[in-house]
Amino acid sequence: MTQAQATSSISAATPRRPRGKVAVGLLACFLGWAGAHWWYLGRRHAWAVSLYAALALAGAFSLYPVWYDNPAFFLLFIPMIDGFVESVVFSLMPDEKFDRRYNPGLGRPSATGWGPVLVALSACLIGSIVAMFAIAMVVVYIWVAMGWLDGYVL
Repeated sequence: MTQAQATSSISAATPRRPRGKVAVGLLACFLGWAGAHWWYLGRRHAWAVSLYAALALAGAFSLYPVWYDNPAFFLLFIPMIDGFVESVVFSLMPDEKFDRRYNPGLGRPSATGWGPVLVALSACLIGSIVAMFAIAMVVVYIWVAMGWLDGYVL
C-alpha cells in the first residue's frame, strides 16, 4: 500500500465534521483581524493574515507610549473591517454554494435558519461601529498632527 492510499483510507475512515456558516461568521466577526476564520476554512494563506496582525500588534505596543496613537494600530483596522465584511458574506452565502466550497463530499449539511442572519446583522452593527471609530481616530490623529486642534481641549 502506498502513502497516498494509506492517507486516503485514513481520511475516508474518519469523516470530517462539516463546517458551519454560523461558526465561520462568528470567527470572522470577532477574530477576523487575526485570520481565525481562514484557519477554520483551511485556506492556504491563513498564516499571512495572522502574521500581519501579529506584526501590527507588536508595532502598536512596542514603538509608541500610547498604543492607540500608533500608525501600526490603524493598520490593524484593515483586516478587522475585512473580517466584518467576510462575516456577512459567509453568513448570507447560499447553503448550496457554501457546502460546495467548504463541505465538499458531505452532501448538504448546512440548513439556513435564523443563526446566520443574526450573525450577519451583528457583524453589520459591530463592523459599522468599529469602522466609524477607526475613521474618527484617523481624522483626530491627522488634525492633531497638522495642528488644526491647537487650543481645543478634547
